[in-house]
Amino acid sequence: MIERRRFSRIVYQAIAVVSQGENQVEASVKDLSLHGLLLSSSQSNQLDLTQPIEVKFQLPESDISIELKGRIISEEQGLTRVIIEHIDIDSISHIKRIIELNVGDDQLLHREIEQLSDLAEYS
Repeated sequence: MIERRRFSRIVYQAIAVVSQGENQVEASVKDLSLHGLLLSSSQSNQLDLTQPIEVKFQLPESDISIELKGRIISEEQGLTRVIIEHIDIDSISHIKRIIELNVGDDQLLHREIEQLSDLAEYS
């Protein structure tokens, strides 16, 4: 299989709340990147795959909260793939730092940030 991923994903564990209008679902963050995340939830079938979602989670052992708006790319067997469509500067800075600490390759991280900037220009 050809690897199409342009962003490094790191394994990450945190409890998240996924909101879609009045509907809220508890989920677990399984991995994340600068571009998206993978969530696990037994309640994911309650989400409308065509509507935007909001995801909030707190960094473990911290008072730092990550908030983002995204779109569900796929949902299969309780695993939901989400692409980030909007995230505030503080939240993306924290995700960048987490990835930086886990990837261990500054050049790779900077290349991914450039790719993310390129994607934003075309959105």
